[in-house]
Amino acid sequence: MKKDLCSLQRVFATAIMRPLTAGERMQGKWINGKPSRQIMAKFIKPNGRLSSFERIEIYNRQYWFRLLDCFYDDFLGLRALLGEKRFHAMAVAYLTKYPSRSYTLRDLGNRLEKFLAREPRWTARHARLARDIVRLEWAHIVAFDGESLPPLEIEDLLGSDPATMRLTPQPCMTFLACEYPVDDFLLRVRRRAEPLGEASNAMNERAKQRKPPQPKLPASKPIWLAIHRHNHSVYYKRLEPEAYLICAALKKGLTLQAACERALCRGKAGENFGAKLQTWFAQWASFGWFYRAG
Repeated sequence: MKKDLCSLQRVFATAIMRPLTAGERMQGKWINGKPSRQIMAKFIKPNGRLSSFERIEIYNRQYWFRLLDCFYDDFLGLRALLGEKRFHAMAVAYLTKYPSRSYTLRDLGNRLEKFLAREPRWTARHARLARDIVRLEWAHIVAFDGESLPPLEIEDLLGSDPATMRLTPQPCMTFLACEYPVDDFLLRVRRRAEPLGEASNAMNERAKQRKPPQPKLPASKPIWLAIHRHNHSVYYKRLEPEAYLICAALKKGLTLQAACERALCRGKAGENFGAKLQTWFAQWASFGWFYRAG
């Protein structure tokens, strides 16, 4: 009995999660080449208005509409860069290659950067800009609902040995070195986007209702960012190159001393590096960026 139930669940899940046709309908042929209507009739009863196929098709369409609706909202910046039609085609290709395997829709885009790197045809001449946008948009998702642990206060640093002390950034934090000022770009897109609504019953209608603006694309200019959550809101904070090197090194598990030495060797800190360190760590502590991991 349990085996039969598992088999039924697998068939039902396969039917619901299969990609739609170009006309946004359920595929007419099953994975073995047989007509889908024959397969559906084996485990779903028709009713007075709908056939077995039509009943399952409702779930199949709503499943995909929900995925795409979330994907549209999570990656507004990439959407604005690619345009509606190209973004939609890319989203379908991505979700087909990397279907949802998580209990939460939050994880839908966790492999998008890898997907675009392997299939550069989607971003063409804007590949590097698209990469920066996707990295920032994914970091925003992580910062929004990622884990946050009890933070260190600046007083906790006093008297500690920098050679052995490890300050670990909050799990919800990301540090990025970008080739483009995508923070400004994404903020413009988000401000001008229409308010989000409920999932639509037809993605083509949804696209018409919520066409994102076409902002001017940013020129190449390197920036360093910390994406963090403070007082329940997500912020993008620009960092000096040396500050970024310190934070990135701490994220990798280096000691406080090793992280500062790396920044001093690779950056251009100047004679006032010590004063900068004090200012940076006081500010970072006020934001609750670090916790002590040993």
